[in-house]
Amino acid sequence: MIDMNDGEKRRLMRLRKRMSQKRPHFRQFEEWRLVRIKDHWRKPKGIDNKMRQKRRGWPRTVNAGYRSPKAVRHLHPSGMEEVAVFNVGDLTIVDPETQVARIGGTVGRRKRRFILKEARELGIRILNPGKIDLEEEAVTEEVEAEPLEEEEETQEVVEADAEEAEEE
Repeated sequence: MIDMNDGEKRRLMRLRKRMSQKRPHFRQFEEWRLVRIKDHWRKPKGIDNKMRQKRRGWPRTVNAGYRSPKAVRHLHPSGMEEVAVFNVGDLTIVDPETQVARIGGTVGRRKRRFILKEARELGIRILNPGKIDLEEEAVTEEVEAEPLEEEEETQEVVEADAEEAEEE
């Protein structure tokens, strides 16, 4: 990442936002006419293609002039750099001052809970925490632990009854 002061970074972030509002939606040639063509960008390559020839009245094509400033190109709208996190160990490479974490989409609920707990302790902001409530999960674990103790007591009573029956 390029070093710059906060004022310059804010200016470039505002410029990036204005540029993306003006940037056209780039379309594949004739995707508006044919159902079988999906709405995504593909470079027009035909010899007589009017879009490739940049004729007036046809959709714009992708050009370098639509790109955002290099210094703020892949930053989160907050101005922080995003870092993908897939386990608790990945949090060690995140700098809370300049970076934020995004939990990978393949991470399950259990590991996500551990990542959220560790991130809270390290002061790291998570962009997609989900609806997992750490306190609620702790209460659920305690409630699940209590019936196990009751089952152990029941087994002890059954074993004691069996011993008494053997003595008689």
